[in-house]
Amino acid sequence: MLKIGITGGIGSGKTTLCKVFETLGIPVFYADMVAKQIMITDEILVKGVKEAFGDESYTAEGALNNKHIAEIVFNNTQQLAKLNELVHPAVFRAFDNWVNEVPATVPYILKEAALLFESGSYKMCDQNILVIAPEETRLHRVMERDGVTEEQVRARMDKQLPDEEKIKLADHIIYNNETDSLIIQVTKLHQLFLNTAE
Repeated sequence: MLKIGITGGIGSGKTTLCKVFETLGIPVFYADMVAKQIMITDEILVKGVKEAFGDESYTAEGALNNKHIAEIVFNNTQQLAKLNELVHPAVFRAFDNWVNEVPATVPYILKEAALLFESGSYKMCDQNILVIAPEETRLHRVMERDGVTEEQVRARMDKQLPDEEKIKLADHIIYNNETDSLIIQVTKLHQLFLNTAE
């Protein structure tokens, strides 16, 4: 079973792309969604977060105290790196467990992650896809989706590797713009992965 990583900058439309692959019967592991879940379910991770950022990192009911964590890691790259060092291995563990439950008949799976290259998890995939969209399009998408300002979106963009760097690490590029057909691009890659998996 091939493991294919898929990533793209914020607002590039990688989740939309994943939905297209899912209609073709390809299972998708959504790393960022799983990361939120395991912040409260992975005992090793919870223990690590409490040790690094204090018991007040969690509420009495066991929910993550997002405000407390955000105040520590926001604008503090060292503390953010410390949090990522705890979260990324936990996501890797969750991914391995998930892969083991995928039926052996599945030719390939996708791992969708915003920080695929930044976290180094692209090395665990056989091939990697980068989704690229024009900056203006990405800005408008995120502003509409999250109800945030352009400055807030740009601040998030600045925390991610620029596309120029990601292109060097990607095996395939999907252009999510108004001119190139997404369906054609996905279908070509799907066929390629099926042929490779045989």
